[in-house]
Amino acid sequence: MKFFERHNASLQITNNSKDYNYGDVVCWDFGRGLTHIGIVVDEKSADGERYLIVHNIGGGQVLSDCLFSFKIIGHYRYKK
Repeated sequence: MKFFERHNASLQITNNSKDYNYGDVVCWDFGRGLTHIGIVVDEKSADGERYLIVHNIGGGQVLSDCLFSFKIIGHYRYKK
């Protein structure tokens, strides 16, 4: 998160799925000091409302509809 902040890549955190585009990096707070990170991909949720997230929660990479499942604490878009 500090890397993205230092490179002026921070975006506003919202509850609007349209604000999150594929390629964005999202960070969540799982509670008790545990954070998590994922990347928005170009595949949509079953209802077509949100892009899916690829992340690794310990069992390898998974693709899931979890954008708003936890408290978002970071939203970034890095451009070279």
